[in-house]
Amino acid sequence: MIDKPTILVVDDEKPIRDGCERLLSNRGYFVVTAEDGRKSLEILEKTPVHIMLLDLKMPGISGEDVLEIVRAEYPHIPVIIITGHGTLDTAVECMKHGAYDFVAKPFQVDQFLLTINRAADKIRLEQQAMLLQEENIRNLYDVTLEKSRMKTIINCMANGVMVTNRNMEIVLHNPALMRLLGIRHDIANPFPIYDIIDDQDLVQTIVRIHDGESKENQFISQETCIGDKTLRAISGPAFGVDRHVFLVVVGAVTVLEDITVFKQLDQMKSSFVNMVAHELRSPLASIRQINNVLLEGLAGEMTEKQQDLIERGSRKIDALLALINDLLDVAKIEAGKLVEHRMPTDLVPIIKETAELMKPRAEEQGVSLKVRCEEIGPVQTDCKRMEELIGNLISNAVNYSPDGGEVTVVVAARGKWIELTVQDNGVGIPPEELPRIFDQFYRIRHPKTRKVVGTGLGLSIVKAIVEAHNGTINVESVPDQGTTFKVMLPVFEP
Repeated sequence: MIDKPTILVVDDEKPIRDGCERLLSNRGYFVVTAEDGRKSLEILEKTPVHIMLLDLKMPGISGEDVLEIVRAEYPHIPVIIITGHGTLDTAVECMKHGAYDFVAKPFQVDQFLLTINRAADKIRLEQQAMLLQEENIRNLYDVTLEKSRMKTIINCMANGVMVTNRNMEIVLHNPALMRLLGIRHDIANPFPIYDIIDDQDLVQTIVRIHDGESKENQFISQETCIGDKTLRAISGPAFGVDRHVFLVVVGAVTVLEDITVFKQLDQMKSSFVNMVAHELRSPLASIRQINNVLLEGLAGEMTEKQQDLIERGSRKIDALLALINDLLDVAKIEAGKLVEHRMPTDLVPIIKETAELMKPRAEEQGVSLKVRCEEIGPVQTDCKRMEELIGNLISNAVNYSPDGGEVTVVVAARGKWIELTVQDNGVGIPPEELPRIFDQFYRIRHPKTRKVVGTGLGLSIVKAIVEAHNGTINVESVPDQGTTFKVMLPVFEP
């Protein structure tokens, strides 16, 4: 057990670091500080840290990037976000990316200490559970005592816990589980899981774990609805020893957490974005139409200067309309309604037509756009979304070839799959940025592409369209040599 937990405070403001150090040191914690993200990662490599306080807005490596690295490399460390932007959206996003909790500046001392103490208690409980598990493996004859200790621990947890055996019986559960499931009376162990769990997806997950499809350190996370509550269920294997003293799967452990509030906040955010986008699109479209009337001279002759100003305004309106359409697509992705109307379709005419529309834009940048199409079978697809997918990939290839060059679009049959390849010889993508190019609002930074306008939503929408069609998308890139996007879509089979 930890006698004196070590807390790492990461903040670019020295008064915050000093204040946290004084406050926590006086309460028995050992405190180390870092002024930026890079320094914090160096400390983590050398010093055992139990809790991390992390500022979001810092020079250099941002707090979000540090959080991502810590969750990947040090998953046992609870990360508490400290930020001056204490909005609900910030809280939701941080919790989604693995933060344990968050506090807003300026701190309320009682709330701040309560959060720290809760994280310390979490570490102690985790370590105690680990010690109990090791004790169980070392001493097979003390099963009764071990079960008693484990039950004491889980009964104190706020999250619901249930342990099932290979007969699909619940052999251990805590009061929190019954509260989350809306069951007011307790049930004596063991009893069939079907008595309290109606979600067949969750039941099948536990069956797969019993069958050995989940590895020792692998956990399966899924959502389930119980009444008006949304619960996150995290399931993993429970191991025991057989007569040959080998570890085998003897059951499954499932932890249920109530995430209803976070789902409601996420829905509120999506509804707000959707409403704002719809309210903005109609007046912008009307203004764009009025500008077209003026540019066509239907309202009288204009001077060259007037025409230039209206054309500039129209381009800005087009950019705003594109942003609004992207935001509406994101809302549809989150609602699972991005692709709704599908029919068997030949992609070749769509690819050729889309490429033809993009050619004038490519020629303006000195880019040669070539299309090669083989004879392929039909794809069960939403034509509108497929035009959007192809247009986004070609547009990206042209935009990121600022010094001219060549963009090649190839579609070919690959057995039961259709392969669509869009290749350019532009600026390329650095290896460290490749894992994030499909993230929403993420844009590649390059000196030659500063003037490229965009929202960073295009590739995330492309990936959503591909996955909605049961396909895959991969990218290969070499900096300063070019990028290749490869989309695989299943051929339609009646």
